[in-house]
Amino acid sequence: MKSLFEIKNLNMHYPVTDGLLGNIKGYVYALNNVNLNIYENEILGLVGESGSGKSTLGNCILKLINPTSGEVIFYGEDITKKTKKELKDFRSKAQLIFQNPYMSLDPRMKIYDLLKEPFIINKVSDKKTTDETIKKIINLIGMDEEVLSRYPHEFSGGQRQRIAIARAIILNPKFIVADEPVSALDVSIQAQIVNLLLKLKEKFNLTMLFISHDLSIIKYISDRVAVMYLGEITEIAEKEEFFKNHKHPYSQALLNAVPVINEDKTKKIILSGDIPSPQNPPTGCKFHTRCPYVMEKCKTKQPDFYEVSQDHKVRCFLCEN
Repeated sequence: MKSLFEIKNLNMHYPVTDGLLGNIKGYVYALNNVNLNIYENEILGLVGESGSGKSTLGNCILKLINPTSGEVIFYGEDITKKTKKELKDFRSKAQLIFQNPYMSLDPRMKIYDLLKEPFIINKVSDKKTTDETIKKIINLIGMDEEVLSRYPHEFSGGQRQRIAIARAIILNPKFIVADEPVSALDVSIQAQIVNLLLKLKEKFNLTMLFISHDLSIIKYISDRVAVMYLGEITEIAEKEEFFKNHKHPYSQALLNAVPVINEDKTKKIILSGDIPSPQNPPTGCKFHTRCPYVMEKCKTKQPDFYEVSQDHKVRCFLCEN
């Protein structure tokens, strides 16, 4: 498979300052040496608890924030080295769908103007072509053209998210970061939005990073699954392989949190406590403070990625042999 993105040794460390003087007293280690490939025309599901670094990774890939170090290779070019002016072409090829549809649409703008704005910014096509594209996209997301003259406050959360998706795909991008796009919606609406994303993925040959904490949605929409914990990828595998043969204790704990009828509760791993602070992460394996299988070396030594099978890698000493 051909990689659309190659993420190499990516770090994002936010400085923590004190008082009025602004002296740096520490760092928040949001991403730590992340290495990841995202293949063309796939949906990579990224899962983990809140605070694990999922959204930070998505924002670094799009260079909405500048990583501390590392590379994000897109079509052979490192976008972390590009200037704001040089990023303009990249912005039309890589888009973001935000989590909260109530905050992502400007309440002062009509829907037509919201969808027209990307064309103005990128200086593409004439008015006739723009109008035809807007009407085509609004129909494609399952809405009527009459919505174009209305304002965001006149729509429900699900309708707003459809409009946000329309805005993200209107320039026919190659890549989408969907940052928990259904978590703020009613359960009855979530399936409609997920199915819409799958439909658009096929129609436009999109590659997608789908961020979520809901493994049932990840299982439905993804081709591969990557698990994040405290700024690190702990396991990555093809979807079927992951759900049948996951190896990392953290992956097991996340799956145990999904309700299953007639499950065997004797084998469940229940996480105790909250995720450690990224400002003061544990030494060694970051998961050792909550792991039921912790060994002495886990407390001091960082495990490598071990290959369980083809395209299935796990960062855990339990898979060392």
